[in-house]
Amino acid sequence: MTPEESKAISITLQHLETAYWYDVDTNWGAKAHEFYIEDGIFEMGLHSRPHVGRTAIQKFYAWRRNRGARTARHIITNLQVNVSTPREATLLCIMSLFAADGEPILPSKPAIMIADVVADYVQCEDGIWRLCRRTLNPVFMSGEAPTIMTAE
Repeated sequence: MTPEESKAISITLQHLETAYWYDVDTNWGAKAHEFYIEDGIFEMGLHSRPHVGRTAIQKFYAWRRNRGARTARHIITNLQVNVSTPREATLLCIMSLFAADGEPILPSKPAIMIADVVADYVQCEDGIWRLCRRTLNPVFMSGEAPTIMTAE
């Protein structure tokens, strides 16, 4: 693989990662499940079971929306992409989560969680890169609790 091909994959995955969190923050994650392969896995650490499959991931974000008003901003930084093959890559980043129940404008407080994110992507037959697994590994937590639903 050429450096240009690797760079193109890196840019694509960085775009997908920011698009995912933008959907979560501005659209209640209504399309979040579409970023995953059919049996993709979303795990949040925090001693919760992983959400396995698009249906389970969609159910989590619907549950989150149905809890009521919540304002969140998932800020990702220090993005790195490790390309394993032309069709497999892992994106690593740091996520700072600012969130609280209620509608904006809310009081400004420190991030409620800072986590290392590991996102394993695969390029599917249709050419679209999708998540096989996204894992949030909390490093720091304080303040309001993140929204965690026990996976079924």
